[in-house]
Order: sequence, then structure tokens, then C-alpha cells
Amino acid sequence: MLYGSGAELQSINPLFAVHPLARQVQRYVLLVTLARYDSTLAPEPYLARGWTWSPDRQTLTMRLTNSLRWHDGTPTTARDAAWTLEAARDPATGYPRATDLADLRAVRAPDDTTLVLTFRSPQPALPDVLTDLALVPRHLLDSVPRDRLRLAAWNHRPVGNGPFRFVTHEPNRRWVFERNSDFPAELGGAPRLERLVIAVVDEPMTKLAALASGELDFAGVNPAHADFVRRDPRLALVDYPLLFTVGIVFNARRPPFDDPEARRRVDAALDRDAIVQGYLFGFGRPAAGPVPPDLPGYIVGRGAPAAAGGPRQAVPGPPLRFELLTVGSGEAALEQLVQAQLERMGIEVRIHQLELGSFLDRVYGPRHEFEAAMLGVPGDLGLGYLRPLAALTGLPAPDDPAGLQRFFRDSAAAAFLYHARGLQGMNRRVRGVRMDVRGELATVARWTVEP
Repeated sequence: MLYGSGAELQSINPLFAVHPLARQVQRYVLLVTLARYDSTLAPEPYLARGWTWSPDRQTLTMRLTNSLRWHDGTPTTARDAAWTLEAARDPATGYPRATDLADLRAVRAPDDTTLVLTFRSPQPALPDVLTDLALVPRHLLDSVPRDRLRLAAWNHRPVGNGPFRFVTHEPNRRWVFERNSDFPAELGGAPRLERLVIAVVDEPMTKLAALASGELDFAGVNPAHADFVRRDPRLALVDYPLLFTVGIVFNARRPPFDDPEARRRVDAALDRDAIVQGYLFGFGRPAAGPVPPDLPGYIVGRGAPAAAGGPRQAVPGPPLRFELLTVGSGEAALEQLVQAQLERMGIEVRIHQLELGSFLDRVYGPRHEFEAAMLGVPGDLGLGYLRPLAALTGLPAPDDPAGLQRFFRDSAAAAFLYHARGLQGMNRRVRGVRMDVRGELATVARWTVEP
């Protein structure tokens, strides 16, 4: 079964990946998490078969199965979980969601099946990061210094413990996985697919053509091509909710966006309704902030969602020009639409497209070499994505999700455009597919392919 990806997976190591599909491959294909969400978004047991809280809700004790092995035959134990969490909260590692673990005071694995997490303050619920961070093998990585984990040999030939085994990786071409027949029944059992190939196809029209010809079984679909997919009797269009917000993040460390008025001018000049209708063909909704309004913990942004679509009151000012970094090599239709809207308000934009690796280096790297960047921001139910997003701006920001939403609202540190919906073209020979807010691959172990 071939699944089309618009870009290389960036990293197979969950301690470093920010690419949304890479994170799903880690959680649902190659590795496992301590807990996971069911279809109602309630946390359920996975590697941890159960857990209990202390009366003050500051100590979490998780009971792990002893039936899971790494693909090299080594048992997966609580010590792997403890090592992964310790590495993730070590600043030398650079885990993107490290701030989600800031309240974690201590991690212990008193035996192979017991993991004890102690927090500095009472926890209202199971931390979302425990459903997101896939575990890595201690016995293969503990000899690598934390500040060199990005260079570990494991990243290129990973040994996992999930429902699929790694077979091969051809950079910028494909990742190949095969069924793990030994995956324990209590964790879902062996997947029904014999082989899963993540094929890298970065040109949208090439990807669509490969889907139509049967070379790909899945491919993300541009909303403009949704009707084309619907009309093909061999294909189905899968439309599903996402936690994915698209916006322009401003770098306040350098001109022109060290000036808050420049940020407000760009934000005020954008017509979100026109973007949703003209670019998404209605497959999305205007964004008033970084959090969709139906997500728990939402704080009202600049204007309620119903009023967030059209341009706000234009803010006059001196000539303003900036470079907008984005990922891709094609027509950049969204960026051109934004460019045209801003030009009508006297704001000059130069679009600079980069391949994914260069883009991530310039935006997320230590020097933050950008003025503004078009970002697609994958979310999480714990709103942990807000902290690293705020860090990109260079402005001081609070740590709590409510405070971070107010920070974006009041500082205009980013101009959020829309909350996306997922849109995949699928060959009808693939059965048992369900895609939802958990991601495209959440149920991949249950998919089947008809001959």
C-alpha cells in the first residue's frame, strides 16, 4: 500500500520531528506511545495498560505490559519509557515539546513494568504529551550524548517496536515498512497490511496523477481538485477534521516586525473569508487565533469566529515590505493570494520558497533567519504546540495555554489565516479507513487492501 507524502518525513526520531506525518508514522507505525486517544478523544491504555494518580494528583504510576519487544528482540520496558522522557526534558536534546514536560519533577522505573512520574503541581488530566511522544530504545541510544542524538545512526536505520518494522529508506523518495507479525494482541495485534510505503512526491500535480493512475493509494488533495477526485469511480474523497492551523509568524527579533504596528498592519489587511473560499474552496474556516473554537481550552481571539473572516480595519503606515518564507517549489497559490491582498493595502511582499529542510533550518534554527514565515501548525489537545510557536516570534510569552492565546491576540505575533480540514484522495481498493482529528494514520493497522 502506497501513501503519498508531499515532503520528506524530516526525522524518524520522535525527539526531533515536527513534520505532522512523521509524528504519525512514529506513533502509529514504527513505535508506540504510553497512552493513546480513542475515536472520542478520550485517553486509553496502550503500552501502559493502566495508571493511577496519588490523592494529590502529583504522582502518576503507570503499569506497562511486558509483552512488547523491540524489533531486534530486546524487551521493551519501563526503563525505555523513563529514558525517553528524561531525554525529552533535557535541554541538550532539543525536543520541540520540552516545555510540556516542565512540570515533571522526576521519572523512575523501579522495575520493568512500572513507571512513576512525579510532578511539581497537581495535574488536571493525563498529560497530552504522553499520548504524543513515541518511545525510543534506550539500549540503542543511551550511549549517544544528548546533544548528538540528531546524528545517531538509529535515525537512519531505526529499530522500532510498533505494528510495522522498518525496511528501508531512500532519501526524498520513500520509507518502507512491513508488518510486525509479533505485535502483541493486547496492543491491537499484527496489522492487516503486509507492507506500507510512504512515497515522497512533492509536486501536487504529479501526486494527483499518480493517485488517478493507481500508482498511489493515498494522496493529499488540493481543494481545487476535490471534484476531479469525486468524479473518478475508482477513487474516494476523504474529508475529515484536523488540528491544523495555517498562518504567518512574524520574527520580532528583526525589522520590520520588531515594530508591533507593522505586525498589526499585516494582520488587519488579510481577508480570511476570501482565502477560505478562494483557496480552500470552503474546506476550512477563518482563524481568529491559533486554536480552533471547538477545541477544549479555546480563548476568544480578535473578534469571535463568526466575525474573524473578512479584513479588519486597515491600519495606515509608512511603506512596508518584507520577505515571506514558505515551503515548496510550485505556484504557491496561497502565498500569491496573501501577496495580492497585502499589496492592495500598500504592503509589498516577496515570496521566497525553500525545500523543507532549508525552511526548517532558517525558521526553527538557532539564528531564526526570517522576517515572516508561512507555517502550517499541527495542533494537539493539550495545546502544547502554542509554546514552541510563540518561541519562534522572539517575544516574551507566558507558559500556560490561556495566557499564550492572549499573547497572540494582544501582540499580533502572528496572523492566523484558517483552520484546515483534511482532504485525501483514496483508492477504493483500500478498506477500513478512518481519518479524524487524531491523524490520517491513526487506524492504519486495521486497513486492508483488496486484490
